Amino acid sequence: MERNDIIDFNALEKELQAALTADEKYKRENAAKLRAVEQRVASYEEFRGIVLASHLKPLERKDKMGGKRTVPWNCHTIQGRTFQDVATEISPSSWKSS
Repeated sequence: MERNDIIDFNALEKELQAALTADEKYKRENAAKLRAVEQRVASYEEFRGIVLASHLKPLERKDKMGGKRTVPWNCHTIQGRTFQDVATEISPSSWKSS
């Protein structure tokens, strides 16, 4: 067997996976376009929003509010600080005028 006859299965698998992903995206976006046209959306922005959001999935029952959260809603908060501390930092008197 010559060196040119060797098939790179890893590259072939990556190419196949990319083609499958692109095909799924095309089908999903095309279905969203057809739904948007059927709904007679009022503007192009609304149409575009439907198409761009076509990859989103609805929440499941377990994802809804009311459950215990393990991660804080605002991950940028610093533990140990109170609302008063934060409110003091962003008071209007501390704003600089331009």
